[in-house]
Amino acid sequence: MSGVKKTLSSWGGNQSVGSQVYRTSWRSEPLPKVSTKLLAYGMGRSYGDSCLLNNGTFVETHDLNHFISFDSSRGLIRVEAGCTMAALLRFCVPHGWFAPVTPGTKFVTLGGCLANDIHGKNHHNAGSFGCFVPRFGLRRSDGSELECSPDRNPELFCATIGGLGLTGLILWLELQLKPIRSPLISQTKTLLSGLDSFFEHAEKEEAEFEYSVAWLDVTHKGKPRGVFLAGNHAKQASALEHTLPVPRLSLPFQLPDAALSGWSIGLMNSCYYLSNVFSPKRNELFYDSFFYPLDSVAHWNRAYGAKGLRQYQFVVPRQNGLDVLAEVLDKVQVARQSSFLTVVKLFGNRRSPGILSFPRAGVTVCFDFPNLGAATERLLDDLDTTVFSCGGALYPAKDCRMSPDAFERSFPKHKEFKKWIDPAFASTFSQRIGLTS
Repeated sequence: MSGVKKTLSSWGGNQSVGSQVYRTSWRSEPLPKVSTKLLAYGMGRSYGDSCLLNNGTFVETHDLNHFISFDSSRGLIRVEAGCTMAALLRFCVPHGWFAPVTPGTKFVTLGGCLANDIHGKNHHNAGSFGCFVPRFGLRRSDGSELECSPDRNPELFCATIGGLGLTGLILWLELQLKPIRSPLISQTKTLLSGLDSFFEHAEKEEAEFEYSVAWLDVTHKGKPRGVFLAGNHAKQASALEHTLPVPRLSLPFQLPDAALSGWSIGLMNSCYYLSNVFSPKRNELFYDSFFYPLDSVAHWNRAYGAKGLRQYQFVVPRQNGLDVLAEVLDKVQVARQSSFLTVVKLFGNRRSPGILSFPRAGVTVCFDFPNLGAATERLLDDLDTTVFSCGGALYPAKDCRMSPDAFERSFPKHKEFKKWIDPAFASTFSQRIGLTS
């Protein structure tokens, strides 16, 4: 394992670090012997600084991407942690299997999915990614290689799921896939008028639809409006052989910081809403279009300019959801801030084994704000007040400004987790909120 000097960034585009980077290709390779802290780096799709490390050393996992074993009758696959969701789907869909949980992009590593215990559009009935990982391999800085499961090293098993890559280097994982008969998704769309309509549709359709999410137009003056999307894997069997599409468009350079202003974001919101007014309310589409619409534009984050974007995601108890959603939308409009991708989702009751797992029963909301500096920071501080007033929590994978107090309020078991951090591992996030020195 040899090191090179590289600059690595987070997907939010507001931070980058120049560090020594070691690329690992084999599970048997030891961790580099260095005097700095270590952190694994996959695709860099975390929006904040949980994937970065100031003055540290990165272990890049791009080449740790081999398939180890596959039981086609049970849908149980063992794969190295650097394998991407795109590579997994390219392999398993032709065999009639699908990822049990997937985020909004396929360009993430499975090790990253485990380290962040990602959630998807089906959390209301499936839970998070960690619920489908029966075991994984972990390399610690003392040279040990451990298999972790509910029966073997159970404490490290629970600490690593959602543990932000701080317990060691994830080498491989087993994943229980779900059977499908078609690569198509049967989708239904409903226009929303008012926040009440979101909760009515979400609670009514949770049982009928495996996947659901809502988009809200936060720039619309007056009664909030949006689109509720729900879907199931198509029941009619069809050809499973397919080729994943490549991005049709690409932003080759960063746009000027002023390109995404309140006016332009408002226009995009209106165009998206109207496109759904005049499109079919029921249709079948390839799963890539349903789960990963943003993947069709490569480097879409460059649209936010050199200052990048601030993603802000929180979860609050369901009984507080309507009031909190109304309050935060009001604060966003009063602050004259704009968000194009504002999504709302109900989380279900299935608990993850992860100590630091973010998803929990309730309502989750995610904004993406252009970074306007102090004005954006003041808004996010104000939103924190609303979120924590009812026992809510913030999502580390989207964060670059959470305080130590906010982290501890979001994750009451942080002291239990801290015991299992590998002493050689850290991140900018973990140092900022006091998990590591």
